[in-house]
Amino acid sequence: MIAAARRQFLEEYARIRTSEGRGSDQSGYYRALPFQDLSGRNSAQWRIRARTFRYFAAWVLPRERADVLDLGAGNCWLSYRLAELRHRPVAIDIFSDARDGLGAARHYPVSFPVMEADFDRLPLPKGCFDLAVFNASFHYSPDYRRTLAEVRRCLRPDGRVVILDSPVYRRMEHGEQMRSERQAFFEQTHGFRSEALGSIEYLDEPMLDSLARDLRITWKVHRPWYGFSWALRPWKARLRGQRPPSRFWILEGRFRHE
Repeated sequence: MIAAARRQFLEEYARIRTSEGRGSDQSGYYRALPFQDLSGRNSAQWRIRARTFRYFAAWVLPRERADVLDLGAGNCWLSYRLAELRHRPVAIDIFSDARDGLGAARHYPVSFPVMEADFDRLPLPKGCFDLAVFNASFHYSPDYRRTLAEVRRCLRPDGRVVILDSPVYRRMEHGEQMRSERQAFFEQTHGFRSEALGSIEYLDEPMLDSLARDLRITWKVHRPWYGFSWALRPWKARLRGQRPPSRFWILEGRFRHE
């Protein structure tokens, strides 16, 4: 990542997250995530994260103790939950902020390694991890192929990559419309469009097929239940003449090595 673009992104990201009310001075706030948002500022989003995590823990996470990459770890809540379950997480992010980034790891009663690093240049040896999890973060990548190739390097031969809480659309034009709307909102609200990284910001079904073909990935799609209100979102959007909303699938990928 070009240093100037990275600095710009981190400055803009910090401003957005602060405006959204992320983080706390209290350790209890972090230890309650994702099941409770004790700040009350982003409770609806954390309800989605909690349902994703419960499904992930029940149906995707290995039962045996595993070495797990937490990619885009943010304030490290997922690494904390994984460590509680006696897995061995490594939290990785480019955001080291004390309230909303890797620096928040100090609030947890268990310790785990944290590393400031880009998705595409992981300072890790080859073939050491059983699972690589992108926790609401994969869509920040500017190059999905390069990001997944680097993850493949770090995984053991039977390892898996899992994408949580990244928006998935049926068609590219719906994702592009979302991105345009989102950047217009940032510009209106914060005075900038937050495009320094060139993040793709979404997935679509043809894109998943292309990644599967080019990188020899077999995708398994999980569809957690987020409640009736969430399930009705496509119908509401259609009645209002709006673009279809994103789906928050859990994407579980295995690389074929033959």
